[in-house]
Amino acid sequence: MIIRPRLLFAVFWIAWLVSWIVAAFWANRTEKRAMNAAVVVHRIAVLLGAVLMTPWAARRLHMHPLWHVGYDGALVLALLTLAGLLFTWWARIHLGRLWSGSITRKEGHRVIDTGPYALVRHPIYTGMIFALFATAIAEATISTLVGAALIAFGLWLKARIEERFLTAELGADAYGAYRRRVPMLVPGIRRQ
Repeated sequence: MIIRPRLLFAVFWIAWLVSWIVAAFWANRTEKRAMNAAVVVHRIAVLLGAVLMTPWAARRLHMHPLWHVGYDGALVLALLTLAGLLFTWWARIHLGRLWSGSITRKEGHRVIDTGPYALVRHPIYTGMIFALFATAIAEATISTLVGAALIAFGLWLKARIEERFLTAELGADAYGAYRRRVPMLVPGIRRQ
């Protein structure tokens, strides 16, 4: 039996998206939500990037691959996409009921600094960015590469907004110490 990498990408992303949406009901009550112009910019960047990442956009824009990764390359990139998505799930499970799709303070909110949160402060975004670029490299169209870059920018912006919000909500001592100890998005890079 031959595995079709393109089908694997679709299965991995659809399974991740459906499970992510279903799990949204498993969270503590929101006490406070951040909302400002930067949040709107982050959402627009992510939404536009997500549209550009779809095969529909590439067809509609008459995009052709800039390169071909071949069967083995596509299979490796599909597995790297899966690894990134599994990393997001590890982080989400580790965060537990404190997770939120938007920038919020949840009931009982505290700094989580173990598991994937000991590697980076925003492991869900790190896993997403990794999975997005693995997918974009496999697709190799300008639209998917720009889409991945827009989503990465949106997630970086969201992480920056979240940093300010959590510092204000949880205290500069608690969150500030965590920020000094753990990189924001890329393991091993302290100045983020």
